[in-house]
Amino acid sequence: MNAASTSALAPVSGHATVRADLLGRMRGASGPYLASVAVCATIVAWALFAWGYQIVNGFGSTGVRRPVYWGFYIVNFVFWIGISHAGTLISAILRLTGAEWRKPVTRAAEAITVFCLMIGGLFPLIHISRPWFFYWMLPYPNERMLWPNFRSPLFWDLTAILTYLAGSVIYLYLPLIPDLAELANHSKGAKGRIYRALSLGWTGSDRQWQALERSMKLMAVVILAIAVSVHSVVAYDFSMSVMPTWHNTIFAPYFVVGAIFSGIAALVLVMAALRKLMGLEGYLREVHFVNLSKLLLLMSLIWGYFTFSEHLTTWYGNLPSEIRVFQFREHGLYGMLFWTMVACNFVVPFVLVGVSRLRSIPTIAVSSAAVLVGMWLERFLIVIPPLSNPPLAAAWGSYAPSWIELSITAGTFAAMVLLYLLFVKAFPIIAIWEYNDGVRAR
Repeated sequence: MNAASTSALAPVSGHATVRADLLGRMRGASGPYLASVAVCATIVAWALFAWGYQIVNGFGSTGVRRPVYWGFYIVNFVFWIGISHAGTLISAILRLTGAEWRKPVTRAAEAITVFCLMIGGLFPLIHISRPWFFYWMLPYPNERMLWPNFRSPLFWDLTAILTYLAGSVIYLYLPLIPDLAELANHSKGAKGRIYRALSLGWTGSDRQWQALERSMKLMAVVILAIAVSVHSVVAYDFSMSVMPTWHNTIFAPYFVVGAIFSGIAALVLVMAALRKLMGLEGYLREVHFVNLSKLLLLMSLIWGYFTFSEHLTTWYGNLPSEIRVFQFREHGLYGMLFWTMVACNFVVPFVLVGVSRLRSIPTIAVSSAAVLVGMWLERFLIVIPPLSNPPLAAAWGSYAPSWIELSITAGTFAAMVLLYLLFVKAFPIIAIWEYNDGVRAR
């Protein structure tokens, strides 16, 4: 590493100053902060009301109709589970490779994973209409001597999400332990006791550091395997069926690539918001955004290759059932959405990030926002057009979301912002111990 890059990645100042700076940002709540919490909480409350209305009045109150049995709920499920890869893959890879520039980035990424899994994991419950029977998907013996259908995608999703969520919580918690001890030393009353209990008696001894280092590296390896397998399982929900354009062997890697792509974009947006709203310019520097933008551009190119390959085989195969979906999606009712997706996921990042003269923190953030829009549209176009155009012509139909689905969708985005607002006031969003010169490099 040359002198310039070393200077760009160097700690802002001494550990004591960094500690006081980051802990100070957790104290107090400004007017805009409280207003943001209130707005997000109101939207989430409205979404919960809409869900309650759906439960009371039945699933028929939504826009889901024959033949489109999967609507916004499954679109959002795939979208949020995809974004959750931001923390595990990015943080774990950077930690295992020892990239020095990862220090102010990893915790923000790991928090995204946990929150997205919490949100995305709700959609199978919302979609089954009667969420109080969720335990039917669990593999347990019961008085009816019945077991869940192990060939059901719902069972696959439940197992994958619970495993991923448990691993992600552990992966977020382990690097928090030294900072929880710091918080316990600087907090009084009940808050101090809670932090002290969560720190698990951390004293910073060599034995504890060695154990923590081994645990973090082990979890980084485990979580990488889980992350890839989870989104592969989500892809199998589609590719194991015989629906036109779904029965495709490329879906598992295609979904994993899309997950990493959207996860990087989400991380960049979160970092840009934290940098601006919390005054973290001294920590989240341009070099961090530039490095992530290079990953974003790489994933954009890979996504473009996979998308081209998928549509090329459909077009060349020219099967009547698949070519109808192809034309319906690329040139018909959803043609505008398809080309908007291509522009957001490929053209915008290629121009704003690929051209070095245009690359800056604002343009990287704009590219990331465009990618998130494009990836949501991609999930929508994967789910809805094939279901609207099944092989049997007599079963063709259409789909339009109801106010319930729109409300719950808006509530999930508000919930993501709300969880992050609460998290940054409860825990340091940047690992304080990473800036301790006395701690050996990790």
